[in-house]
Parts: sequence; C-alpha cells; structure tokens
Amino acid sequence: MLRGFVAVGVLLSVLGAQGAFAQESAVPSDAEIRKILAERVGAEDRGIAMVVGVIEPKGRRVIAYGSLAKGDSRPLNGDTVFEIGSITKVFTSLVLMDMARKGEVAVTDPVAKYLPATVKVPERNGKKIALQDLATQSSGLPRMPDNFHPKDESNPYADYTAEQLYDFLSHYELKRDIGAEFEYSNLGVGLLGQALSLRAGTDYESMLKARVLGPLQMTSTAVTLTPSMKARLAVGHGPGLRPVPNWDLAVLAGAGALRSTANDMLTFLAANLGYTKTPLADAMADEISIRRPAGQGMEIAYNWLIQTKDGNTIIWHNGGTGGYRSYMGFDPKSRVGVVVLTNLSANDGPEDIGRHLIDASYPLSKIAPPQAHTEISLDTQALDKLAGSYQVVPGAVMAITREGGALYEQLTGQGKAQIFPEGPRKFFLKVVDAQISFDADEKGNITQLVLHQGGRDQPFQRLDDTEAKRAAEAAAAAAKHYKDQTQLPGSEKAARRLFEELRAAKPNYDLMGPAFADVIRKQAAQLQAALVQLGAVQTMTFKGVGPQGADIFEARFENGLMECRISLDGDGKVLGMGFRPL
Repeated sequence: MLRGFVAVGVLLSVLGAQGAFAQESAVPSDAEIRKILAERVGAEDRGIAMVVGVIEPKGRRVIAYGSLAKGDSRPLNGDTVFEIGSITKVFTSLVLMDMARKGEVAVTDPVAKYLPATVKVPERNGKKIALQDLATQSSGLPRMPDNFHPKDESNPYADYTAEQLYDFLSHYELKRDIGAEFEYSNLGVGLLGQALSLRAGTDYESMLKARVLGPLQMTSTAVTLTPSMKARLAVGHGPGLRPVPNWDLAVLAGAGALRSTANDMLTFLAANLGYTKTPLADAMADEISIRRPAGQGMEIAYNWLIQTKDGNTIIWHNGGTGGYRSYMGFDPKSRVGVVVLTNLSANDGPEDIGRHLIDASYPLSKIAPPQAHTEISLDTQALDKLAGSYQVVPGAVMAITREGGALYEQLTGQGKAQIFPEGPRKFFLKVVDAQISFDADEKGNITQLVLHQGGRDQPFQRLDDTEAKRAAEAAAAAAKHYKDQTQLPGSEKAARRLFEELRAAKPNYDLMGPAFADVIRKQAAQLQAALVQLGAVQTMTFKGVGPQGADIFEARFENGLMECRISLDGDGKVLGMGFRPL
C-alpha cells in the first residue's frame, strides 16, 4: 500500500493448472457476498462503491454494490475503474521476471547498472542493491525518501521527479544490511520500475503495456486514463466520505500508478492460476519461486505476499491511494482467486473480505459502515483551551497547536496534520480515517484526548508545562538516538531480563516506567502464555533504532524468531517494549 500507519503501544504480537482433481470452490454465493458488501458500505446511494470479482474452477463472476459517486446513476459493474495502488508492484516484478527470462537483465544485477552514471546508489559492507532486493522489499531503503515534500498533499506523488530520486540515492546512507530483512518500501519498488523502464528504453506505462497488459489483453488497465476509462471511473473518497482527487505517480510509478477494473484483474488472476494460456506463464511462476520472511507470519516472493494457514496458502497484495483501497489474492491449491475494489480510502480496507472469500477460516472483521463528518466553526478561544501536549507513553507525545483559526496535531516522529471540529470537543482528520475527542473534568479543564483510529480508542494524558518540557527533551533525545543509530547501553540486558520475568510470571514493576507498568499488569497473562510457548531467549542481534527512539533487536528464542523493540529512560527503566514474529 502507498499509505501506512503508526501504532503506539505494546505489540503481541504454484502456478498452472492443477489437473482433473482440483478442489471444488466453497466461495459464498452472489447473494451472500452482496450481503457482506451491504453491511460494510451501508446505504447504496452514498457514493461508495465496492466491487468483488471471483474466479474459481466453475467460472468467474462479479458482484457490485453501491454507487460511483453520490447522486450518480451510472451502472456499477466489473468494468468500473478504480485506482489499485500498490497492487501495481506485482506488475512491476512481473516485468522484471519477463526481462530476466529474455536475458535482458539478471535479478542479481545491481540497480545502479541501469541508472545514469551520475547516480551514486548507496552500498553497505561492500554489497550493492540488486534488482531482486528491490523486488523482495529487502533493499535497506526506507519506505519513502526524506526529500519527498509534496506541494499538493491531495496528489502527493505528482511532483516528485527523477532528479529528486537520484539526489536522494546519491546522499542516503543505508541503516541496515542489504537483503538482511523485510522493510516495505514504495521508494524501492518505484526505483525498480524506473530502472526497468530505462533498460527498456521507454516510459513505465509503455513498457508495461508492451510486456504485460497487451499480451494479457487487459484493455482497461493503465497509468493514464483513456476517455473510456474516465467515463467508468468511480470517484475516490477519503475519510468522512469526502470526494478526493486522483493520484498521479511520476518517477515512482512502479510502486502504485495503475488504474484497473475487476474484469481486468480477473483476467490477470486467470493467467496466474492457469485458466488461460499466456506467454507470461513462466515469468509468473518465477515471480513466486522464492520465499523470504516478511514478518507477522508472512513471506514475500517477488512483491507477492504469502500467508499460510492450516496448510493452505494465499498469495496476495493490496493497495491504497488517497481515495481507493484494493485487494487481489489467490489460492493455488483450490484455484480460487478474488479481487476486491472500493472507492473509499479507510484504515479498514477490503483485505478481510478478500481473505474470507478465498478461505472461510479467515474471519470477517466487524467494521461499521463509514461515517460522514460535518465541519463546524469554533472560535479561537475554544481552540486555545484544547492546545497543549498529551502523552500516551514516554517518548510518544501528541502536540495540539492552534495556527490562526485552525487546530493541528503532531505525534512524535510524524508530520503535522490539521484536525477539523465537528463538535465543541470532537474533531476529525481528513488525511487519515481518525478522530480525536477531548475529555474534561467537572470544572471544564481538559484532562486528556482520545485518538479513535482503526477500532481502537487510545487515551493521551494532558501534561502540565513542566511535564511537557521533560517530554520535549525526551523526544529530542529519541530523535538524536534515531539519527545516531547506536545501541543504548543496557537495552539488550533489560530486554532479556524482562522476557524471562514475564515468562516466569514475575515482572519487576519497579524497573518499569509507570505507564508501561500499567500496560504490563493488564497483559501479563497473555504475555506469559506467548513467551512460555517461545521458550528461552538464545540470541539477540541489534538491528538499529526506530523513529521513536526504540532499540530494535532480532531475538531468537528456542521456538521462534521475533523482532523486539525496547525503550529505556535515563535511569535504565523500561518505558516500552513490543515484539512481533519474523
């Protein structure tokens, strides 16, 4: 996906035909799917569209619900056009596989080989970033370049140029070894698309049409909307059901520039599942021929993500732009493929629907239909009462500031965003699907704010001036620590100790910050169960420092491999620790 999120808290965290004995599909009926869509979208005339395409041994079908735009009576069907965002990455990797098959490139070639000679691509420990590192999200490049500063946030990629990309690469210093671990990077795959198009001697879209879209006869998939596609385009919507502009990706097109339809995406899945013959069959097989760890129990091939449950595998990718979300996945064993497209960009996308339709053992999320938010006016005096610093854990502070007649929020390590009032103490964001409310005591003094996002209600306690100053100093120290990328003295020892204490159900709360201690008290039983299953810690390898100042380790247990992040205060007390599977 082109959009991402940051959560604060403790983390628990074969292509071709299968022959005459292929499994019979158990995908729900059209009526059942339509019911799922109606429960997710709400009233059909709100301007929100959701289209599902299914391909299975007995054929292909499309189920549509909603409308292309509010008050728009045009038919919604398998030919309706949506932005598909990061699903584009799968197409970029397919071009790489096709070029490699034809001997035009090797996946082990350094990307620098196909860039202008003036570009200095970063290296680390004598290793160069190869094409395969970009396609497997393990190049060591960050999610986005640090010189990415859009003039228009509603169309953020449009003005990022090749010159800016090359300048970033020539000055960036890698913070981790190339190929060492998975790190999702729009920059990396955008760079891959740029390098391949330079090798092909044409632009990204022309290259893709010649090598993939043309051979597969995907006539409604493109970067540039044709007049026919424009006439069938569903209007994109952001948080609060607001219509938003379409996105245009320039030099980073390979990361997420495509628009498409459910029918075209089913054609692509049909080729991947062997239902149709295509000269790209071998390249498609190559694209899923490797498996590398991608965290959270998943693996990555060449930009396809892979999850396995009870012996069944789903090969998938999703996408998201300012006004759209998308999902495409297939199970090579049952030969079922599903695409879900919607013209609403929200935290809760259609991934759960896609997974559930492919494999019913994956549950549907309980997500209420999207709500519209109506902006009201508040005077500056009312806004000033809300301004201040609010903290969820040490090192994570949300600053609320007034600028003119507007209120803004900024969480440590993130950008500033305006929040819009819909009540005296209720606000919403337009850049993401999130709301903020403020709580007051009986005297009307603001005591905390609550961030409502992704089904979670996260309280941030208001700080007085002295506490806010200390919090600012802690944030500055965390920022310096992130910049330096050096391990804190005692962080590994503290993490090992805490793991053993939690496994033995004997956490020492005196060696924790108060807020973190409260979290552990609530989660102690759950954490103990997880750590008993993992067994004792064997090795811990320092991997770097996160944006909020946490030391990151690869922790190898007797029965598993985890990523661990830990933050300490100046006295060595643990302010926060989380871990997730690798």
